[in-house]
Parts: sequence; C-alpha cells; structure tokens
Amino acid sequence: MAKFNLNINGKERELDVDPTTPMLWVLRDHIKLVGTKYGCGIAQCGACTVHLDGTAVRSCQLPISSVGDKEITTIEGLSEKGDHPVQQAWLEVDVPQCGYCQAGQIMTASALLEKNPNPSDEEIETAMNGNICRCGTYTRIKKAVKIAANSINA
Repeated sequence: MAKFNLNINGKERELDVDPTTPMLWVLRDHIKLVGTKYGCGIAQCGACTVHLDGTAVRSCQLPISSVGDKEITTIEGLSEKGDHPVQQAWLEVDVPQCGYCQAGQIMTASALLEKNPNPSDEEIETAMNGNICRCGTYTRIKKAVKIAANSINA
C-alpha cells in the first residue's frame, strides 16, 4: 500500500491503496463515485472515461501511481447539476438507450469541445471513435456533440 493525495472533482482526497490499482477502482470502490463504468477493462470501449487535466483517458488502465498532481474529473464532477452543455444536448437528442456507455461518451465529448469548441464531423467521429455504444446511437451522439458545440459557441 502507498499513500496518494489526489484532486478529484475539485476536492482533495487522501488514499492508501496499492500503487497499481486502476483509477476506475479507486473511484468506484474507494471514493464511491460510481458514475464511471467498467466496460471491457482493457481501454477499448470508453465506458470508464474520465478527464485527467482535461484530457479524456481510460481509467481502467490508469494506475493511481501515474496520476501525480493532475486533476481528475468524473461524470459527477463535470457539472454540479448535470447541466453541462453536453449533458443538456444528450437529453435534447434523447441519446441514451441502455445508458451504460453514456458517462464515458459524455466525458469524451466534453473533453473534445473543451479543446476544440467547433469540431468538424470528421473531428467528432475521430474523437468519439474509441467509445463504443452497444445500442448503436452513434448518429444521435454526433448530433448531440454538434448541438453542445453550438450551445458553447452561442
């Protein structure tokens, strides 16, 4: 075990865990932030996406020892009331079906729009490519990202 001081959703957290523990399990099991989902466990589906200093990363393959002093943002920390432009666009377009992948999809989309507030269709497709939706709502996801971009740029 080792002690770590983390900044998660703007709050300082002190944890005593094995240094190889993936952030996904730190978030879910130790901090009880369960919005980040376990999908494949090999960083291929995107269900476990969080922000690490604003960049979308797969938390299932991110050991706590590699986080350092970088800020972690989960779906719970994206907005206090669930009213981030991407979340609002998700509701407007009725993107979720089973909903399992949605937290990861929203985290990837919000990271994209933070770095590129006016992405092209190709840039949206490239950014969202690593997030798998078993319900196949890709057309609505792309539409929601565009609506969120318009909202951010308005």
